[in-house]
Amino acid sequence: MSLMEPVPGMALPDLLYATIDDLQSGLAAGTFTSVDLVKAYVARIDEVNPVLHAVIETNPDALAIAASLDAERADGSTRGKLHGIPICIKDNIATLDKMNNTAGSFALLGAIPPSDSTVAAKLKAAGAIIIGKCNLSQWANYRSSNSTNGWTSRGGQTMGAYYPMQDPSGSSSGPGVVSSIGLAAAAVGTETSGSIISPSSRNSLTGIKPSVGLTSRYLVVPISQTQDTIGPLTRTMMDAAYILSVIAGEDSHDNYTSAIPFETIPDYAAECTSEGLRNAKIGIPRNAITVSSTNGPEITAFNASIDIFKKLGATIVDNADFPDLAGYLNFTGAGYTTDPVVGADFVYDVANYFNEMTTNPNHIVNLQQLINFTETYPPEDYPDRNIATWLGAASLNITMGDADYYAALLQQYYYGSNATILGALETYDLDALIIPSSMSPGYAAIAGYPIVTVPLGYYPATTNVTYNSRRTLVELGPNFPFGLSFYGRRFSEATLVKYACAFEAATNYRQLQNPYIIPNIQLVDVM
Repeated sequence: MSLMEPVPGMALPDLLYATIDDLQSGLAAGTFTSVDLVKAYVARIDEVNPVLHAVIETNPDALAIAASLDAERADGSTRGKLHGIPICIKDNIATLDKMNNTAGSFALLGAIPPSDSTVAAKLKAAGAIIIGKCNLSQWANYRSSNSTNGWTSRGGQTMGAYYPMQDPSGSSSGPGVVSSIGLAAAAVGTETSGSIISPSSRNSLTGIKPSVGLTSRYLVVPISQTQDTIGPLTRTMMDAAYILSVIAGEDSHDNYTSAIPFETIPDYAAECTSEGLRNAKIGIPRNAITVSSTNGPEITAFNASIDIFKKLGATIVDNADFPDLAGYLNFTGAGYTTDPVVGADFVYDVANYFNEMTTNPNHIVNLQQLINFTETYPPEDYPDRNIATWLGAASLNITMGDADYYAALLQQYYYGSNATILGALETYDLDALIIPSSMSPGYAAIAGYPIVTVPLGYYPATTNVTYNSRRTLVELGPNFPFGLSFYGRRFSEATLVKYACAFEAATNYRQLQNPYIIPNIQLVDVM
């Protein structure tokens, strides 16, 4: 236990708001230690997890790891911005330690990978403390047509912290909630279509969905090698940038990373300035923005943001429309749970993941055996939560790598690039596009384009409460956060981070509304 008193004149940071820089300042000054941080964050998890179910398990070695990193610091050595910083990662990013990696399913409980996933290894090497595994939508929302965001058989039902029974969105539901109320300094999730951007938006966070290939997927429970990517969900853009620079990079275990067009990974945080939007040319694909009976507050806030962009020095090109939106909307591969490429990828990739395990207690080696396990193991909540997505994938007439697969993949790349994002960027000679975050994921998913989201506002206190069909979650209600997304060309994350940082600095929408449930435990309680 740390016996040190806070350094006179240095206040302890409030863990609801604390940034990585705040924590590093306190660690460097000796105000508190990484051991103190781990104790505080674990106590905060214990305090609210019975209600929110955001964390599946905590790392039993976290205190020992923190003590070791404190000792390194005391010897005058630090590894960078993440040294001694507790981070929670989604329960589909494998670690070779005492924690499980299950995608929220008992099918993988006790399975042991041959090593850390590349992303986890990079975080550890940078000095991050992986404090636990965050809950998620089971199998990253690739199992059922009638399940709920944030539900797993292992972790229960994750709920957001901005309204009682709030739908946290998904599939990186736990990472979103963990970051939103400071159950860790930051979180890392995964996205196939929407799984970082949507929970970031719904939990008033910044989030980066990197270009497919910028971050390795090795030993991450897969959905689709053509669409999966790993990225941060954080309270500030700077924190997301710090993490992205650590986890990005080429990996011989993931050939998609060989497409990275630069030898040195950018210092994404160096792009974070309040002047970042000066002389930027930003387009609005108006034909992709849909108005509904309930999303009025998002549309109003989005339209109001245009003046902010202009005041920050950007040129706005409105009606920079997607050139073949009609073709995209008629494309059967536009939805990831029905996309034949994703289905074929899943059949192949999930079998590969099971076969990589050095210990596989349930002896599952392919999708059919996973189906059999899920149908016969009662805690998996079948048939109440169906396996329709898996059955669709298993019944496909195409196989990853055959001629039909590549024909579908070419279509997918067209509709996710020239027909939509890239088409608009090129036609109007733009640096980036902006769109409400609730509408951004699908277009970027199918050709592996990046998205960065920042907070944009909250639904008013008078918003009608809408429940899901199970009446287990509130799908929309008072104070629900929403976000604004930036699109760019593949591997243009440095540019998107620059623009998002400038917008965030000028608006600070995250500070306008606190969650309804906030842990009481702070650093002072454990020191």
